[in-house]
Amino acid sequence: MSAVSRRGDPVEDHVAALTAALHGPARAKARMIEEIRDGLTDTVAAYTGDGVPYRRAAHQAVREFGTPEELVESCQRELTIAQARHTARAVALTAPLLITCWYLARTAHRGDAWQLPHTAQLLAVHLAGIATVAALLAAATLAATGSLARRLPTPRRLPLAVAWAGTTASVAMAVATLALATASVLAVNWPLLAFAGVLAASSHAAVAASARACRRCARIPTARPALSGLRA
Repeated sequence: MSAVSRRGDPVEDHVAALTAALHGPARAKARMIEEIRDGLTDTVAAYTGDGVPYRRAAHQAVREFGTPEELVESCQRELTIAQARHTARAVALTAPLLITCWYLARTAHRGDAWQLPHTAQLLAVHLAGIATVAALLAAATLAATGSLARRLPTPRRLPLAVAWAGTTASVAMAVATLALATASVLAVNWPLLAFAGVLAASSHAAVAASARACRRCARIPTARPALSGLRA
């Protein structure tokens, strides 16, 4: 079907409305939208195969599937869980790197005349504690939204908790990056500290973007108002 012939198509209008209203991981959202489009297309094909005109068949298929306003809440809930898992996975993979960075910092200062100041050591302990807590919460989230989700309901506020845990971890990584960059200027073995700083900065970039998207998804109570002007 060409772009021109799609204009005004009830199926494409339905899919476009859902696409505009939903937020979540790009792959999960694209897969969900494609499944809905395939389901609508198959239903339309079944009706047209019985001799029903295409436009009438398309409208009937959309009515059977439910309007965008009826579908978006359940679809968004699924995408929010997917985004929470995405953020939890990012935290679980990168938070241990923060501990590794401070281990590299301590290693770099062994044998140096200049030692890591007491304040920096306390900062390292606190940041490592944040990374540990965030990693544990991330692991629990992956478990709660994975195999356990088949047996137990997912807590409603879990995505928001994951979002803020990811935000906290990303801030800790940003602080670690700044501290390591400063320490590398003062240390003899600066290449190791510089590498640790780059590692912390990369971890911050990976977690911050995912946590921001998770906060956005978790704060959407319902997408129905956003669809008020999207009906065909």
